[in-house]
Amino acid sequence: MKKYLKIIIPIVIVLGIVGGGAFFLNKLSQDGTLNMEDVYATIETVSVYFIPTAILLVVIIIALIVFRKRSRTFKFWLKAESVIALLVAVAITINVVVFGPMASLFNLNYAKLNEISAATLDDSAALTNEIADEGTVLLKNTDNYLPLGTDTKNLNVFGWASTNPVYGGTGSGNVDTSSAVNLLNGIENGGFNLNTELSDFYTDYRSDRPEVGMWEQDWTLPEPTAKSYSDKLMQNAKDFSDTAVVVIGRVGGEGADLPTDMNAKGITYDGNEGDFTDGQHFLELSQTERDMVDLVTNNFENVVVVINSANSMELGWLNDYENIRGALWMAGPGTTGFNALGSILNGDVNPSGKTVDTYAYDLTATPTWNNFGDYQYEDSDYTYINYVEDIYVGYKFYETYYEANDESYDAAVQYPFGYGLSYTNFTQEMTPVTVANDGKMSFDVTVTNVGDVAGKDVVQSYFTPPYTNGGIEKASTNLIAFEKTDTLEPGQSQTLTITFNQEDMASYDSTGTGAYVLEEGQYAIQLKADSHTVLAEQNYTLGATIMFDESNKRSTDEIVATNQFDYAEGEVTYLSRADDFANYETATAVPESRALTEAESNGLMNSSNYELTDDSDAEMPTTGADNGATLSDYVGVDYDDDSWNDLLDQLTIDDMSNVISYAGYQTVSADSVGKAQTYDFDGPAGISSFFVATNGSAFPTAVMIAATWNKDLANQRGTAVGTEASELGISGWYGPAMNIHRSAFAGRNFEYYSEDAVMSGFMAANEIAGANTQGVYSYMKHFALNDQETNRTDLLLTWSREQAIREIYLKPFEMAVKEGGATAAMSAFNYIGNKWAGANSDLMNTVLRDEWGFDGFVSTDYFGGYGYMEADIAIRNGNDTMLSTTGENGATLEDTTSATSVSAMRTAVHNVLYTVVNSRSYSDGQTENQLLPWEQTVRNIDIAVGAVILIIQGLIVLLYVKRIKKKA
Repeated sequence: MKKYLKIIIPIVIVLGIVGGGAFFLNKLSQDGTLNMEDVYATIETVSVYFIPTAILLVVIIIALIVFRKRSRTFKFWLKAESVIALLVAVAITINVVVFGPMASLFNLNYAKLNEISAATLDDSAALTNEIADEGTVLLKNTDNYLPLGTDTKNLNVFGWASTNPVYGGTGSGNVDTSSAVNLLNGIENGGFNLNTELSDFYTDYRSDRPEVGMWEQDWTLPEPTAKSYSDKLMQNAKDFSDTAVVVIGRVGGEGADLPTDMNAKGITYDGNEGDFTDGQHFLELSQTERDMVDLVTNNFENVVVVINSANSMELGWLNDYENIRGALWMAGPGTTGFNALGSILNGDVNPSGKTVDTYAYDLTATPTWNNFGDYQYEDSDYTYINYVEDIYVGYKFYETYYEANDESYDAAVQYPFGYGLSYTNFTQEMTPVTVANDGKMSFDVTVTNVGDVAGKDVVQSYFTPPYTNGGIEKASTNLIAFEKTDTLEPGQSQTLTITFNQEDMASYDSTGTGAYVLEEGQYAIQLKADSHTVLAEQNYTLGATIMFDESNKRSTDEIVATNQFDYAEGEVTYLSRADDFANYETATAVPESRALTEAESNGLMNSSNYELTDDSDAEMPTTGADNGATLSDYVGVDYDDDSWNDLLDQLTIDDMSNVISYAGYQTVSADSVGKAQTYDFDGPAGISSFFVATNGSAFPTAVMIAATWNKDLANQRGTAVGTEASELGISGWYGPAMNIHRSAFAGRNFEYYSEDAVMSGFMAANEIAGANTQGVYSYMKHFALNDQETNRTDLLLTWSREQAIREIYLKPFEMAVKEGGATAAMSAFNYIGNKWAGANSDLMNTVLRDEWGFDGFVSTDYFGGYGYMEADIAIRNGNDTMLSTTGENGATLEDTTSATSVSAMRTAVHNVLYTVVNSRSYSDGQTENQLLPWEQTVRNIDIAVGAVILIIQGLIVLLYVKRIKKKA
């Protein structure tokens, strides 16, 4: 056995190294950092690098066998040098792997982030409180019951969610709330005493919130049955106070939409018996919750309800109980936002938030109900979703469908978009609308507090365009501008100016002229309390139709907007306003099961059938030149400046490939141009990471920020995120997210602002502009039409008319670029029509860059391949980097030799370089690529290992010489 140890030991060493690498990757997968496909693919890639070492080991074993009968001196030399050779081979291989395919993972897992200063964290906490103060919406206040009187200091808080509230959402938008002010703390901080016997009762029932994660979901709604409340518990509660607060919570997250049928196949929850019957959904009360509400209202004279959910719920039950005197809506308020609850209940804060979605009595009666969720073509791997409602999303449907029919409207809509009560009353007076020579329309609004307490109000401006039956689709009311007042004392007034471009009232005529059109006729410019309630109105008459074509593009466009997405319309019947929505039943019906048509299949591409075609006119760019340029020389240099060519000519193929393929949560370094590595981290609710612990703040969700209707607060939030990122050493922020609340059941609605594109656009633009002030570039996401989680990575074909695409789903991104100065974007998983969004040149190049004037780069969403994501296709169509940490599953380029591909690589990296050099990475003095801490550690280990090997080699030589001399 002893004679074989010298052979076995090297084998064990090599296997140990390979096994260690496999363990490291597997751990990442278990932590949720990587999926198993990445792990297996990376193990396969890394193992290739050990082939030379394995061959060397085999050669050594053969040599030892062949020369086993040679002299002892020769065998000593052979064995010793074999060990040295094996050590050197292993060391070189490890270095190649570590600084090659594993480098990006090491960059992240061994990132050395700085600390956020205590002062910055305090400022963020204060801002979170302010957003929650202004983003909490007062839905109901019978006889001005709220705020609670000074004689009400004791409160009973009912509902399991009171002890485990929703702070935000799950997935990449999740942030650490382990040290958060919880809902009960927030009420207590308002000076109230709480019945702790009740809270103990709930925590004893269950202390943890069911997990709604990316890969599996537990849709349990924990709630003790009414029978479990003992007589003694209820009597003690009544003795404690005659006032009760009821908390109802709902959570959503990345990777799954909320169940539209709680008893459907695949929906798992551990509910009480009969909680939901077939067909009941997640956004209505469970039977146990309703029983609890019955119990509370039967025992307490005064009840206040808190709805803690970013997804709009069915809340008609609030009207069923006279004892429910008040109701508040709080979307996820982040770390300290629940302080607002105590401040609003005691009157220190006057609620001024407004809804950002329409609250319908029956969510199953919405025009999206039958066309949201899981649909698959027959005999095909492709799934699909039909945006049949066209432009009639949210309030645009209800206000148009029920126009001049208030009785039916009131039966369908409980709380309109833009609705919210106050503890005081305001009047709003509107001056005449003026139109300047440059097309700017404006008017002043004087807001006066005519109530008894101080408060803020929101000025909401909408327009009603002229509509011709059967003509361009138009909603009867459309938000165009809004402003929020300062705090006004009783009797105090403030005059705000509302300004917008006349061309912003244009409609996109995708089926006719293929351009934006401002039709002649009468436009009603309205001042509203919400999307339904008109406060004042003035008519503006346009004498002649204005066509925004080649000779008269919109003032904000670089080139004229024309049809780009005809293929996205598909074989779908879309809702039309013609003849009073005569096709409503047909358009909004459940889609019939069918196969893909020939037209829908034409050009449809995935990983199994894509082919790269070369541009015959493409010229091979210069690479690897020595022009003496470095990226730091290009701070502030215009994107189109010719001097960029000197730098770009220096790029090597390897550097370009790495920048493109290894862009997961970072942009990697490029020595050929002196580009430094940067960190780009999640997420929409505050800086977070799957890889390293961060101490960033957990801000309120996008829904609550939007509910403030305060653009200044959105800007401050962006600045705060940027400040924290900058202090940590992070340059890119994977946010904000600005997809549309097309359905109340979309899992990531908490990350997105609203059902309305203009509201979303203003908020996103201001957040991005705020982050820009700190040198942090924001990845506006998910670009575009990524409005549901179901099948998002399962070859999801999204069908929509171009008018809706432009007016609803692209509008927030357009505003983020034009008004917010966005220089980074994250593309979506889904297809637009039959083209993957991440490889859609019409979207990435024609619209984003050519029309809107975007200078910057686009990354994919997480690069899992999924059978259709391919780096080669992406870069040829305007998607510059792959959000991959391993370079696997199609993230690594296959073609790095053709002129077409190298030209696309050069453009992609130019886009990255432009964004990075104008970020904090270079404004903070980072002027060259420097070794990261882990790289320096590895270098130090290399030096130490090299020194040991040299010493051993020296000893071997000495011993060998000594043996020779002794033999002589």
